[in-house]
Amino acid sequence: MDGILYEDKAVIVCRKSAGFPTQTAKIGEPDMESALKNYLKSPYVGIIHRLDQPVEGILVFAKTKEAAAKLHAQNAGQAMGKTYYAVVLPEEGKLQTEAAIAKPQSRITDEAADGREYCLTDYLLKNGKENKSAVVDKETPQAKRAELSYRILRRLDASVMGDGAAGGKHIFLLEVTLKTGRHHQIRVQLSHAGLPLLGDGKYGSPASRAFAESCQIRDVALCACRLEFLHPVSGKRMVFTLEPSGAAFRPFF
Repeated sequence: MDGILYEDKAVIVCRKSAGFPTQTAKIGEPDMESALKNYLKSPYVGIIHRLDQPVEGILVFAKTKEAAAKLHAQNAGQAMGKTYYAVVLPEEGKLQTEAAIAKPQSRITDEAADGREYCLTDYLLKNGKENKSAVVDKETPQAKRAELSYRILRRLDASVMGDGAAGGKHIFLLEVTLKTGRHHQIRVQLSHAGLPLLGDGKYGSPASRAFAESCQIRDVALCACRLEFLHPVSGKRMVFTLEPSGAAFRPFF
């Protein structure tokens, strides 16, 4: 099976491609769960965490129920480290706020913007019927606290994406670390902060959606690039990384 990063008797770590679901209820639609069951020739695969269908990145699955229980405990207790790359097109005026960073410039640079870590804390409410979440007031019934941090790694003139109408705009590569695990959390929180992800038709701004379409970016510019956990049998710390392959990331890597 393609995309396997590591495998032993207890766990299997895989790279999920953008557009491929982790798990689906649709009959006949392929997904990671069914692909792994076929590969392992086993009726059991323990799903520990998920990635949105249009998002690529690293996932760990359990091969036994005992391993699954220990990995679920790590995930629930935030002992499982998850880091993401995201490419954003800030909304007009947001570059002057703390959320964003640095003075605009017209040339490619390898310099990190300032090395600072920024934190976002919101309360999210999930709408199951629409498969969408929104930032709401803290007192809203069933709202859940969501926290993440991010650093700005690079900024580029948006014209590197080949959009002739991008003059004066800049795109940013962010490194995002999840502190909680909520539905569509990164996409919702960054959009609410005025930093919508390229390729995100659900949470993107009109400008980011139009820019992504003009650059033929069809997947959400989000990649689960680093995963850390303790092996459920040996207790050894396991660390896996990958480089994103999506169109929005190519100018940065």
